[in-house]
Amino acid sequence: MKVLVINCGSSSLKYQLIDMTTESVLATGLVERVTFSDGIITMKRFDGKKYQAEHQDYPNHKVALHAAIDTLLDPEYGVIKSMTEINAVGHRVVHGGEKFTRSVLIDDEVEKAIRDTFELAPLHNPPNMMGIEASIELMPGTPNVAVFDTTFHTTIPNYAYIYALPYSMYEKYGIRKYGFHGTSHYYVSRRAAAMLGKPLEETKIITCHMGNGSSITAVKGGKSVETTMGFTPLEGVAMGTRCGSIDPAVVPFMMEKEDLTPREVDTLMNKKSGVLGISGVSNDFRELDEAASHGNERAELALEVFSYKVKKVIGEYSAVLDYPDAIVFTAGIGENSASIRNRILSGLENFGIKVDQEKNKIRGQEIDIATPDSKIRILVIPTNEELTIARDTKEICETEVKLRASINV
Repeated sequence: MKVLVINCGSSSLKYQLIDMTTESVLATGLVERVTFSDGIITMKRFDGKKYQAEHQDYPNHKVALHAAIDTLLDPEYGVIKSMTEINAVGHRVVHGGEKFTRSVLIDDEVEKAIRDTFELAPLHNPPNMMGIEASIELMPGTPNVAVFDTTFHTTIPNYAYIYALPYSMYEKYGIRKYGFHGTSHYYVSRRAAAMLGKPLEETKIITCHMGNGSSITAVKGGKSVETTMGFTPLEGVAMGTRCGSIDPAVVPFMMEKEDLTPREVDTLMNKKSGVLGISGVSNDFRELDEAASHGNERAELALEVFSYKVKKVIGEYSAVLDYPDAIVFTAGIGENSASIRNRILSGLENFGIKVDQEKNKIRGQEIDIATPDSKIRILVIPTNEELTIARDTKEICETEVKLRASINV
């Protein structure tokens, strides 16, 4: 079975084609500047051969998906000869609300339910839905599966996800903590159990997904029991452009002082804050490191704020888990930044944490960077959200085939 994994953003479309017989990636690609002019599409094959086309026009996600499929079919760069070789499509959907506690085969009812979550994730779910609609139109008859970021966090207990607001706010509007980056936390927590050599149900792990968007999750027995992101991906630690958790009273104060509309203050907190807002330099941690090394005090402050927030959560979640077996670092920053890992772990020696500085220099590889006598293992695990989506897609499609066969008997 070949599964096409699609992740649609507001102005981008990421895709991977995975052969699930061997779980090998045949091709991975990205369409940029969807709905804008001067778009770019790039694709990398399994053998390293690359395709790129610039100055393209992608007025919508249907056109972008069509272009992506064309690269997969390209006589020189492609990896399939016919669209019929794509057996199923797996879609990343950011928000499933309380409706979806697992990945699902997409039908009319599921499409409606996803649209009903638009107000919960207005920046994410509409483009996710565009990808679904484009896939159904371009590949009629091919099964589509929705895999939700929130699903892994549906095991969080109610005392952890309920906000201390009038309960009617939860009953009427579903205002509660949902959590995100679920496919990443799911994948790395299971890889961590394998690296620890322990049964998943006996593990206690803190997973740190750190990229432009960052979230930390406490995973007990393979289940999420607490996470930093909340009703939206804005809650939690400081991030690339998101402020993370702040005093809620700051919001009406800024609106009054700066004469901001709700949409404007939302944009300020989501796109103009975080380490970008503090530093005034960039939301790219590599650029912040460079600026800080040359004496930029605000860049240094931004790095300190980010690292401190993550360190504080590790302390909190150590209490939630009653002492973790391991701390996992993943995603762009977690996998590649030795300096950020050191900033976060520095000062946690009383927890029995000891880092092997030579091993910590390794980037983007699965490795335990703790010393042999460290009481808590420190694991760097490259995430693989696409494989998680593909696995769910394969399992659901195969289950559906078996179900139909049993009905027809």
